[in-house]
Amino acid sequence: DLESHLQRCQQLSVTVLTDHQHLNNTELKTILNGTAPQQYRIRAKLRTYKPQKLYQSIKLHCSKCNSLQEVPDGDDFDLILKGSAVTAPNPELHNTSWYDSVMWTTEDQKQRKIAIHFVKHDEMLQQPENTLLMIEGGTLKEVWKLTKRFKCVIPVRSTEDDLELLDLSAPFLLQGNIKYYGCKQCSTPKPIKSLSSIAAEQRPLWEPTEIAQVLGIEPLQYVFIMKFTLVDRTGALNAYLFDY
Repeated sequence: DLESHLQRCQQLSVTVLTDHQHLNNTELKTILNGTAPQQYRIRAKLRTYKPQKLYQSIKLHCSKCNSLQEVPDGDDFDLILKGSAVTAPNPELHNTSWYDSVMWTTEDQKQRKIAIHFVKHDEMLQQPENTLLMIEGGTLKEVWKLTKRFKCVIPVRSTEDDLELLDLSAPFLLQGNIKYYGCKQCSTPKPIKSLSSIAAEQRPLWEPTEIAQVLGIEPLQYVFIMKFTLVDRTGALNAYLFDY
């Protein structure tokens, strides 16, 4: 893996880039005093790299405001789900023209009320692998169970008038084992009934980008970021790797 590869690079006295052999080696001092953008070939040692653990290299990036943020962990999502479960599902919002609803009460001490809303197409439910559903009052474990069976899962809560997305610290959509997040700064969340426009399409595919668009969400992209400090006898240069 990349981490052990980088450690091996550190153990070598010199790391040589084998690409761009038509270019002569340039000292770091010359690069630091030059103007960007230029192409150089260097011969340098790798002094340090960050982050030390590979999973810490994954961040969330908003291409609109160019912000970067940490990927929330499962505990954060779990807390948001528990907080939203305090408000019981509103029965008046069940079984509309574009989704069917099922509600039950858990048998544990808390007796949580859970509602699942299955989005319909042509007044029919789609096959599970093509279905989008919305869940109210579910735990993290229950949400992940649903993602294994159904194509898309959106955690929601009830208001007086409509279902709405949870806080944008939580994913606005789960598909398989991928969590999709929206930018808090650039998103203007719309009511969940906006999804009915996709359900009305001839063949709704429930693509994350289309779902984000109709819900007023500016999606965050997962990016890979690392910082390397390279040194030679003339100076030190910070090199950044940024990739989707």
